[in-house]
Amino acid sequence: MEQVAGAWWAARRSGDSAARARRAASLVAAATIAWLAITYGAAAAGVLRFSPAPPTMLAAFLATFALAFGIALSPLGRTLALGLPLTALVGVQSFRVIVELLLHRAYLEGLMPVQMSYSGRNFDIVSGITALLLAAWLATARGSAKLIFAWNTLGIALLLNILVIAMLSAPLPFRTFMNEPSNDWVTRAPWVWLPTVMVLAAVCGHVLVYRRLWLDTRNA
Repeated sequence: MEQVAGAWWAARRSGDSAARARRAASLVAAATIAWLAITYGAAAAGVLRFSPAPPTMLAAFLATFALAFGIALSPLGRTLALGLPLTALVGVQSFRVIVELLLHRAYLEGLMPVQMSYSGRNFDIVSGITALLLAAWLATARGSAKLIFAWNTLGIALLLNILVIAMLSAPLPFRTFMNEPSNDWVTRAPWVWLPTVMVLAAVCGHVLVYRRLWLDTRNA
């Protein structure tokens, strides 16, 4: 629900009326529910897979990235980038701490390979922890654009790291990590929401921070 609240808050801070803010929040809520239903339904029906060919899960990944960039670069993205304080835009990425704790539990339960957890090659929990620390600092002091840019770039790099590892652990022709289990658990419901919802939120959030920094530079 944070995206719905964020849309309403950003609209109000941008000067929109309460009615327009509610409409914006309602549209975001409807789109979110639709995306959750589509991805869950596709996974539950067995439509998403890495093998046998065609690897339809790759199409889901591409759709997720396209949606993330589309939202962040849209008029709604502009409202979110300018309407929300940097403290919120940064702090929301702290959700990745919970995601990484769940991933570690998935590894312990034998659902996913070790390299996708922080016991292996996944260091994305650093993004979540540093988001909390940076957001707390931004809430009490004037932010440094260079520091925020550096943190945002680190977050993108750590996210790309785990995404590459996930692809190289999946049952695809270019699979590199041959230890079991392979990374096919994300093709099943509800785990499909890890790449299609959590990754979408992380990517969209990082692009929004870049857009905010760029807009602040233009308006300076």
